[in-house]
Amino acid sequence: MSAKPTHRSTDADADFYDAVQDVVPLAQRLRVEHHRPRPAPIPLQRMRDEQSALRESLNSIARPDAGTANGEELIYVRSGIPRNVLRNLRRGHWVIREDLDLHGLTAPEARIATATFLAGCVQRGVRCVRIVHGKGLRSRNREPVLKRKLGHWLMRRDEVLAFCEARPSDGGSGAVVVLLRG
Repeated sequence: MSAKPTHRSTDADADFYDAVQDVVPLAQRLRVEHHRPRPAPIPLQRMRDEQSALRESLNSIARPDAGTANGEELIYVRSGIPRNVLRNLRRGHWVIREDLDLHGLTAPEARIATATFLAGCVQRGVRCVRIVHGKGLRSRNREPVLKRKLGHWLMRRDEVLAFCEARPSDGGSGAVVVLLRG
């Protein structure tokens, strides 16, 4: 360090400067700080919930009436799939990962959109999806045109294990929640 300062205000300052008079500053080094981006969070609890639901659904016994529909509600469970799969699907046990909205589409357009959507979901490994078909409030007879057609289309798809009407918070009678083969 350089010579002692000429102005000293207190004895404490003088003691300090006496103590550090022989100190030599370190040579400056160029340092590069590497900032690594944080990894994306992994939804471990959701993955555990889905694995638990799948294990539970595969270990239960199937009932013969599992594929019946009550009134206008769309309900379907592929034969050989346990009844509690439908119950769990209705309760929202699986997390809805993808959505398809068919509002404004004609029946042929909706059929193609549905097939494309389901194929893409299976390819990406998505298990649970929601398809919004609408309630038919703007249709000619104020009836859901695509609802029944969508039910028939879904029953014919091999990748569809089960489907049911969505919970009120997910669209109610204007949407269907579909469980796909893993």
